[in-house]
Amino acid sequence: MKTITFPDGASVPALGQGTWMMAEDHARRAEEITALREGLALGLTLIDTAEMYADGESERLVGEAIAGARDQVFLVSKAYPQNASRDRLPRACEASLARLGTDRIDLYLLHWRGRVPLSETIEAMERLVAAGKILRWGVSNLDTDDMDELVGSGGQSCQTDQILYNLTRRGPEYDLLPWLDRHHMPVMAYSPVEQGRLVAHRDLLRMAEERDATPARVALAWLLARDGVIPIPKAGTVAHVRDNRAALDMTLSEAELRRLDAIFPPPSGPEPLAML
Repeated sequence: MKTITFPDGASVPALGQGTWMMAEDHARRAEEITALREGLALGLTLIDTAEMYADGESERLVGEAIAGARDQVFLVSKAYPQNASRDRLPRACEASLARLGTDRIDLYLLHWRGRVPLSETIEAMERLVAAGKILRWGVSNLDTDDMDELVGSGGQSCQTDQILYNLTRRGPEYDLLPWLDRHHMPVMAYSPVEQGRLVAHRDLLRMAEERDATPARVALAWLLARDGVIPIPKAGTVAHVRDNRAALDMTLSEAELRRLDAIFPPPSGPEPLAML
């Protein structure tokens, strides 16, 4: 399986599992837990969640899904920006640890930028690393100028930037992705199929049919063909997880990549980082 390496040397599968909008319907809980466990069995051992998702229920769902298999999982969670201060981040982290049923988070992210100075968030993150509560830290939804400020404020230990990136959201390719590449930071791509909207795209559907695949699989294969990108699609069913996993075995030809560029053109200039 293709892997991606973080700046500190930690290696993870290039395809992870997202959990945004999971744990919101109790009737689907068992099915979602089964899906996450199927993903682990298929080697998708990076699981991403956040204290925001379903008001903490997503973390509880993940904790239940990985019970008995914690050491096999690279666990990612995220803190609200209002909790990213020197005083509040330790409490937010402890609450996430309790919901997840674990003693450490492999990668802890600032969910987006708020009013807390980045320098204070960096200090709080580094204290959590020193305490063994988290093993490494990163950010989410930070644009190029934010990343410059982060590193200039002492954030050289940042491991990743988790951003909205997919075929219809290619703006980061102009400046943010080159910045991350220069700093050897992989990007985590959330909503890699635009919350499911890409699967209805007529041209992508036609291309998928030609490959006897789903549009989602093609969209994921496009991201997986890029260096340093970790897509984290959500899948609430076993069938969906298996289709996502199949993207790792799908190689797009140069002609197909050019065709996707024609359908979904890359940016011609700088664009503000989009968020969902």
